[in-house]
Amino acid sequence: MNDNSPLSWTQLTKVATGSMIINPAASYEDELVELMYQQLLSVIRARQPDIETYFDGKKDIRDCPATKILYVLQTYGIWFQLLSIAEQNAMVQQRRQIEKEYHRDRVPGTFAYAFSSAAQKGISPDEIQKLLDNSFICPVITAHPTEAKRVTVLEVHRRIYVSLKQLELERWTPRERDDLINELRNEIDLLWLTGEIRLVKPTVEQEVAWGLHFFVESLFDGVKDLYTELDRALEQAYPHYEFNVPPIFRFGSWIGGDRDGNPNVTHKVTAAAIQTNAAACLKRYRQDLFKLGSKLSIANHSVNVSENFTKVLQEKLAMLGETETYSKRNPGEVFRQYLRYMLTRIDATLQNLSDPRKSKIAYHRADDLSSDLSFLEQGLSDAKCSNLSDANVRPLRHMVDTFGFRTVSLDIRENTTVTNSVLAEIWQALHQKTRLDVPGFKSKKWNKWIVDQLMQPLRVIPRFDNLSAQAQSTLKMLEQVKYFQNMLDSKAYGVCVLSMTQTATDVLGVYLLAKYVGMFTDSDGLEACRILIVPLLETIDDLENGPSVLEELLEHAFVRRTIRKFGGTQEVMVGYSDSNKDGGFLTSNWIISKAQSEIHAAGKKHKVPISFFHGRGGSVSRGGAPSGRAIDAQPVGTINGRMRVTEQGEVVSYKYANRGFAEEQMEILASSVLAHSLMSGKDPAYQTNAELDEVLEALSGTAYVTYRKLIEHPGLVDFYQQASPVEELSHMKIGSRPARRFGAATLADLRAIPWVFAWTQNRLLVPGWYGVGSSLEQIIKIRGELGTGLLSKMYEKHPLFRLILDGAEKTLLLVDMEVAEKYSELVKNEEHQTQIFSEIKREYDLSTKMILNITGEDQLCDRFPNYKRHFYRRVESLNHVGNEQVELVKNFRNASKEHHNIEDVLVPLLLSINCVAAGIGSTG
Repeated sequence: MNDNSPLSWTQLTKVATGSMIINPAASYEDELVELMYQQLLSVIRARQPDIETYFDGKKDIRDCPATKILYVLQTYGIWFQLLSIAEQNAMVQQRRQIEKEYHRDRVPGTFAYAFSSAAQKGISPDEIQKLLDNSFICPVITAHPTEAKRVTVLEVHRRIYVSLKQLELERWTPRERDDLINELRNEIDLLWLTGEIRLVKPTVEQEVAWGLHFFVESLFDGVKDLYTELDRALEQAYPHYEFNVPPIFRFGSWIGGDRDGNPNVTHKVTAAAIQTNAAACLKRYRQDLFKLGSKLSIANHSVNVSENFTKVLQEKLAMLGETETYSKRNPGEVFRQYLRYMLTRIDATLQNLSDPRKSKIAYHRADDLSSDLSFLEQGLSDAKCSNLSDANVRPLRHMVDTFGFRTVSLDIRENTTVTNSVLAEIWQALHQKTRLDVPGFKSKKWNKWIVDQLMQPLRVIPRFDNLSAQAQSTLKMLEQVKYFQNMLDSKAYGVCVLSMTQTATDVLGVYLLAKYVGMFTDSDGLEACRILIVPLLETIDDLENGPSVLEELLEHAFVRRTIRKFGGTQEVMVGYSDSNKDGGFLTSNWIISKAQSEIHAAGKKHKVPISFFHGRGGSVSRGGAPSGRAIDAQPVGTINGRMRVTEQGEVVSYKYANRGFAEEQMEILASSVLAHSLMSGKDPAYQTNAELDEVLEALSGTAYVTYRKLIEHPGLVDFYQQASPVEELSHMKIGSRPARRFGAATLADLRAIPWVFAWTQNRLLVPGWYGVGSSLEQIIKIRGELGTGLLSKMYEKHPLFRLILDGAEKTLLLVDMEVAEKYSELVKNEEHQTQIFSEIKREYDLSTKMILNITGEDQLCDRFPNYKRHFYRRVESLNHVGNEQVELVKNFRNASKEHHNIEDVLVPLLLSINCVAAGIGSTG
């Protein structure tokens, strides 16, 4: 069908929505939605029949009796959850439909597409192998307080998803199908009966379990399938070349290691997280080895087992002292005997998790287990059972190579405020006699002291017994990293991410702390550090200063030696949330893009490759974007096979709760990174030109001024606090961080996550679009009709500009000015209320008009029919909840003021917040 040229992301959207195929997948989605709706109605009629008319919109929710409002809000929340499950199932079906109509090598976001395109461009298999050898693609799961779903709820969601998968099959009799539908109805009933609101805040340990839930349910299996698809795509694109596929895909985590603002993450809690993470993958390996032992019932007389395999097996069994026992248990089945040997070693490893070296038979490293699996593969291959080996053993080996004995590499994140404070205490301890004042942290004197300390040999590890509890805790954390690096898995810890890095001295200071606890490779503390420090650049100023920070850092020889120890690449993290709060949506994206190009150039100057760690959230305003399109928009040369990206809160649940969808998301991420690395220097679609970059610079300037004018309005902080539920968000138990008052006296006090969360709840979503309209209008004012043509050309030719406009347009669709206006009426200062709301409304109208003018659409998101259809299914219910939420906020504030019992108002208010988050699809 059609020609055989690859599809673009835009064409793929058209395919997925039915405009390029005969049978639109939307009809299947509609069937699922109707099925879910009818089952939910069945539950309502059995549990609370009085609320049906409020749920279906026949009665206004604001007229609902106070005794019933909780049930109505609960129903809306469940409905939004069920819609997401149905739509996700349908998206997997759409992908299958596309594969039926078009070969995978034409579909972006697949390995087949990436390698087929590379082969057509004349890229050699040796170049592919070199890229694979240097690739490192790593989603990092974080526990930011933006996820309201409990693990119990996620498990019910998973079972509902599986029920829908079962119902896809056509083999059922009418009776069997009715039974399946009844099972689905029962799960929805259970969801109704399960408490949606956390009664207490989760502990860090519970958050660790939440993160591991996704590995157990989908990611362990998903990774196996990912590498199977990678092998297949390479073979199809380069059939005469045998590739050696290394573990290009890994996982990281911040859960249990993110100390920034969370004193509950102690060194003991982190140690427990490391062991819990390790146990998760080891238990899975044991489970898979046991299944393999049951499956590979190959009798010796049926095949020719190599002499070497038999000889090595006997040596391994002798090492265990179990030769006779195993021979009797599985006589004449050497492959089963071999798997029993591996099971024995895995069991010993699990029993000695804190230190496997205590056991002679335990696996001391994941590489040993991987080697044993490789030997089993070879043995099966020699016995002419390669098909069984490829289908059963190789996927397990890929899993072991990916997850090691750690499941995830746990990063440590700390704030410069803390690390500099610890260093200040050490300064005072070292200058007790002279009592010199601590220099300013940005002063030359402070920099000189840190550099001098780093350059001096460390004859003995110093003791600082009189430091504060916070300082002692920071040093103990670093000591623990050193301890665990010598234990089960040297990669159990990842890197140390330094939040709010402003200067190179900030980073050097953390290296000095590491030196003080003996974390250098030599006893003098001069050679190289045993942990890599990753600067996190978060504000507009810090991003703009990033290149000079890196330049100064790379001038130090020990830093370059440390980088070489960790593979030769320096990682730099870029933050989307704070830069957005600082400069607005458009400016944030442009500044981050420029910073990457300039930091990449600085690394090139020092012959040090740079990789980027993208601190993205779920919403557009915090960097959320479709993975493939976001990667396509990265500057040329800045990926080179390496990328880490945070997966925060609700994004983790959305992407990784179900195996089929998780596999798709992993393949999109990995294949897009590889495609960009291979093609960005060769394919014009990835490249921009100086003229268009100059226009984007001008757009950024106008957008920045427009945004800053709004947030510097003297009444903005009060408007934000009073015209949103930001204060009430502190009552939600969705993170292990201590409860804190989100209120703020100045803009600088406002935290990025609640900043976005609150604007989402009041339906203005300012951080996701504000300033875009004025910037586009200014270009047209200056250049006239030529400006419109130029912007249309930019939209077609400039990947980043297209990503920005698409994100803004999708966010504008979610805005509801009626709900927002009702919220604004809660602002006490009428003059400020009128000024600020009018200005936001004006910019909203202008942004909508300008985007439609450039894209040629009649209405917002005509180009994204799937997205639009999904939102329109929710919008009426969402607006009902939004209107009720305004009343609940008003009542809650009145009850708080009059010191009445707030619980009766608080629970429905929190449920309404969950509802809006579920309906919009993100929180913060």
